[in-house]
Amino acid sequence: MSNTPKNKAGTLYLVPAPLDFGCDSQTALTEVLPEGTLRRAASLTNWISENAKTARAYLKRIDALFPLAAPLQAQNIAELPREAHKKGDHGNKGAAVFDPKPLLAAALAGEDMGLISEAGMPAVADPGSSIVRAAHDLGIRVVPLIGPVSLLLGLAASGLNGQNFAFVGYVPQDGAERTARLKELESLALRHGQTQQFIETPYRNAALWQALLQTLQPNTRLALASGLTLETARIESHLVREWKQRNAPPDNRTPVVFSIGR
Repeated sequence: MSNTPKNKAGTLYLVPAPLDFGCDSQTALTEVLPEGTLRRAASLTNWISENAKTARAYLKRIDALFPLAAPLQAQNIAELPREAHKKGDHGNKGAAVFDPKPLLAAALAGEDMGLISEAGMPAVADPGSSIVRAAHDLGIRVVPLIGPVSLLLGLAASGLNGQNFAFVGYVPQDGAERTARLKELESLALRHGQTQQFIETPYRNAALWQALLQTLQPNTRLALASGLTLETARIESHLVREWKQRNAPPDNRTPVVFSIGR
């Protein structure tokens, strides 16, 4: 029997990304991410990503500040299955079904790895939770790094209840289903004081906004946080009846966090 010890598993780092993905302008990385996070990211050469192309673009931005441990071409970047983007990977009904453990092979072999999404914290309003669960099951240390999380920034700036809140993902696209869901969320918010947060694909922002103004009660508070961390960020919080007077919908290019409450 060999007395050679097994390789100690590496660490899975959850690496946040800036919130400017898909926006017309970018924020300097040092304005939104601490040096420790950027240095740790620069030290990694094995990645699990939402999208390899955008991961490389982010690593290129890091490389301009802190040289990467390996050239971009030598970075080992694996992508989560496309189904995980559309259906989620957090175990709910209809979620993408795949075995995430093979993606963690490098960590099992003793290499540190990074999990990264296109914007914000991976596995929060983005795919990746299946990777984190698998890492725990395999005895791989999980370390979240510090960086921007749009949901918390939007909540803090909304004036709504930050002691009791829920993020509910996307609301339905179908008009009747969307209306029913918005009424359900408003009822929860008004009855329990629980802030309800949701997001939408930017090109559907206008349709959702119109549905919000048509569906919600006049005295319900509606907040939007758009382009967070950018110089062009827009953060406003008003009663629905006041929003109707303002006629100021969000644009159809920039990601928005919507919040409702009392």
